[in-house]
Amino acid sequence: MSVASKTAPTQLPDAAGHFGPYGGVYVPETLMTALSDLTAAYTAASKDPAFISELRHHLKEFAGRPTELYFAGRLTEHCGGAKIYFKREDLLHTGAHKINNALGQAILAQRMGKKRIIAETGAGQHGVATAAVCAKFGLDCTVYMGAVDMERQALNVFRMRLMGAKVVPVEAGQKTLKDAVNEAMRDWVTNVRSTHYILGSALGAHPYPMMVRDFHRVIGQELKEQILAREKRLPDEIIACVGGGSNAIGVFFDFLNDPAVKLIGVEAGGHGIKRGEHAARFEGGKLGVLQGSKTYILQNPDGQIELTHSVSAGLDYAAIGPEHAYYRDQGRIDYAYATDDEVMDAFQLCSRMEGIIPALESTHALVHGLKRAKALGKDKMIVVNLSGRGDKDVNQVAKILGVKL
Repeated sequence: MSVASKTAPTQLPDAAGHFGPYGGVYVPETLMTALSDLTAAYTAASKDPAFISELRHHLKEFAGRPTELYFAGRLTEHCGGAKIYFKREDLLHTGAHKINNALGQAILAQRMGKKRIIAETGAGQHGVATAAVCAKFGLDCTVYMGAVDMERQALNVFRMRLMGAKVVPVEAGQKTLKDAVNEAMRDWVTNVRSTHYILGSALGAHPYPMMVRDFHRVIGQELKEQILAREKRLPDEIIACVGGGSNAIGVFFDFLNDPAVKLIGVEAGGHGIKRGEHAARFEGGKLGVLQGSKTYILQNPDGQIELTHSVSAGLDYAAIGPEHAYYRDQGRIDYAYATDDEVMDAFQLCSRMEGIIPALESTHALVHGLKRAKALGKDKMIVVNLSGRGDKDVNQVAKILGVKL
């Protein structure tokens, strides 16, 4: 059943930040005032023509929107079935969709009088985007990043530092994204009066899932206009990778009330669906609360967060955005997963056949897109949201392939 028959997407979340049973505000009391103030500031800004105009200006001039819709002709021929299009978020300044949200929140922070910005990052793309907008607007910037992620994304660490950001290694826990979020939240609690936390995905306590979604809606809005101009109809399927889920909810949202368009999110299958070897929350996860939100989480029977694994740092996270959990329950968005081995094969195939090196995160969506293109007839059409470019991953891929640079 389409979610549209129950609650229109534009009515979600409710005033308390809930998407059905998911979402909400599960934070220390010391953050409640900050979140309440942020909600009020965002609600006012989202209705302010001056804010909307300023954001659109910077999205065009600084980020490089609109991004192109690209027909992947050789991959289409290789698969022998449906047409494959890419929505080219990889063409944006800093290399991924993350700049959409970073710009929106940085402008909002200025309206709130906050001069210090903190952020977390996994693959580094959100950290780079945050560092870039802070440099542009003259804001102080601190980025928390797991030590493991810093090692596998060393290029992005250097990019952040070049733009003036302080990058703080997180040595706690698994030393990946979850632990970076923990440290960023500790910082925010301590410095809440002067600091805005630019959360990088559609996760966390309200209003973040709503706000991040709204800043990324531009992806789906552009796609709808572009595909209608190109093909005179909507695509049969849209496929996007899902870590927290920001690029996916951004491209999906404006198609939720188009039931003929199948929406598919692709999680990280890692080494396979075995405990501690993947980050596919809908394959073994259960309802719980993590870092401010109620959603599907990979956890053991005692409620302790499970170890996760993905070849892509940006998908290596134990929870999924609450809005994704809601639409899965409603049957409106389907979810699949791709393994590390499948991702490595598709990464190389796309690079060789299209001259486009995709981010390892985005390649998860591509893996499933190639499967769907082979399964569907030539009269069908799919769009893969290419959420980022793979420059950041080249050193890691070379290491996995045994190539010495």
